[in-house]
Amino acid sequence: MALRIDKYVWAVRLTKTRSQASELISKGKIKINEMDVKPSRDIKMGDTINIHKNSAVFSYKVLELLEKRVGPKLVSIYIEDITPIEEVEKFKSYQEAQRVYRDMGTGRPSKKDRRMLDDFLDF
Repeated sequence: MALRIDKYVWAVRLTKTRSQASELISKGKIKINEMDVKPSRDIKMGDTINIHKNSAVFSYKVLELLEKRVGPKLVSIYIEDITPIEEVEKFKSYQEAQRVYRDMGTGRPSKKDRRMLDDFLDF
């Protein structure tokens, strides 16, 4: 049985939509066995999927193939997370740096804030 990589990445919930999976693969953010591939490339059991997120690289091993999207509890049957701890820590430090950079409510006004500004200026 053969399965397209974009369909597999979507089915095991590594991306929200299949089009997002295709886009990430086309941009080179998702690789199979350290090689750039096209979204139509077939995946086999035992292949390694590498996903580049910001500065970290997450690695997953394909355990089984599937046709339909599965629930979050069943994902562990089809894919194994083999990401090194260093990469996870690198991603967490990036996320923390992003939180520190901008506090909530200090950016663009929300709809509620905008309405309050409009009411104030109309007065």
